[in-house]
Amino acid sequence: MIVVALYGLWAFGLGGRTDGTDTTFVLNLSDATGMTVPDVTFPSAPVAIALCVLAALCGALRIAVDLPKRWNAVVLGAFFLLYVTAFMTWAAAAKSINVASILDATVIAAVPLVLGALAGVLGERSGVINVAIEGQFLLGACLAAFTASVSGSLLWGLVAGVLAGGLFGLLLAVFAQRYLVEQVVLGVVLTMLATGLTGFFYERVMRTEPDKYNKAMAFPPIKIPLLAELPVVGPVLFHQNVLFYVTILLIVAVHIVLFRTRWGLRTRAVGEHPTAADTVGVNVIRTRYLNMFVAGLIAGLGGVWLTIGTNISFNKDMASGKGFIALAAVIFGRWSPVGALWAALLFGFAGGFSDAIQLMQTPLPTDFLRMLPYLATIFAVAGLVGYVRAPAADGQPYVKS
Repeated sequence: MIVVALYGLWAFGLGGRTDGTDTTFVLNLSDATGMTVPDVTFPSAPVAIALCVLAALCGALRIAVDLPKRWNAVVLGAFFLLYVTAFMTWAAAAKSINVASILDATVIAAVPLVLGALAGVLGERSGVINVAIEGQFLLGACLAAFTASVSGSLLWGLVAGVLAGGLFGLLLAVFAQRYLVEQVVLGVVLTMLATGLTGFFYERVMRTEPDKYNKAMAFPPIKIPLLAELPVVGPVLFHQNVLFYVTILLIVAVHIVLFRTRWGLRTRAVGEHPTAADTVGVNVIRTRYLNMFVAGLIAGLGGVWLTIGTNISFNKDMASGKGFIALAAVIFGRWSPVGALWAALLFGFAGGFSDAIQLMQTPLPTDFLRMLPYLATIFAVAGLVGYVRAPAADGQPYVKS
């Protein structure tokens, strides 16, 4: 952390880009209609230097004091915030950067990651590794766009996309539990199958008449009174479509079901010690089948978001690895719905941040900036090696003796 902060001090604070310039942080969306706050303008070099010095002090604090795990996380979060702000100050030197737009892009990018991570948590808590989240995204996105276009109904598109993900999750559970296929390999193969099927269908059907089979459609935004008028966060969080609010409800619902209900207790028991759960009368196979079906429904909703949730027509491989990032969010979030939410927001921020920085015409290559979400995923998961523990029976098929 100290080395990275000192590099930032040299590159961001003492570099020629920030010398004698000002940076402006725009805190309102361009179409904001509620309460607004004034933009913040400050000298680039002194602020970047101060932020990098504070970031270095975060590293020094971790060396000097043996902090509890929770405080370690707080210090690491403070370091991340300081360093990213210093980078934004450098990138937008002599220009302005819309911070509210980055937050909005973060939320939009995080929604499918949250839904995929919830699907992964449900599966792995019951002992099934779901590497096929990417495939469920693609199937959900493809069938949602196609069905909504043909029927003219967004609701039917939603139903088709969600059911496609659910049935695909059930298919994974059947191969994993009945035929005892190695689950990681199975997930990769099913993802390749979904990629091929959706790509073929797109080329042969959807692409031939896009106005008939692949329209750009979306649910209208729902504005929550008063809350949507709040500055900065109001338009970002409280002026979204119904799928966004359903995602928030699902986070709460999955957390309550897993940790506050009898079914959740049985699910966690099946994921930790299926033999013991079977001994006390829990139907292990049925529990896994049902959880994987529900997990598939949630992942399918993530696919729906990619098309009729964001007013984008379907394209081949449009998931772009989001299913695998969602799987990383499961690990980073320690197999918890709330933890997966924070992980998804982190990875979503990396995506929204990279899009905003590309407009600043920095010396950094555009391809490198596009890599940021994937680099963040790699570093986040690699940093947890040896510090997290998956459910004990995760990935192990259960054979009743």
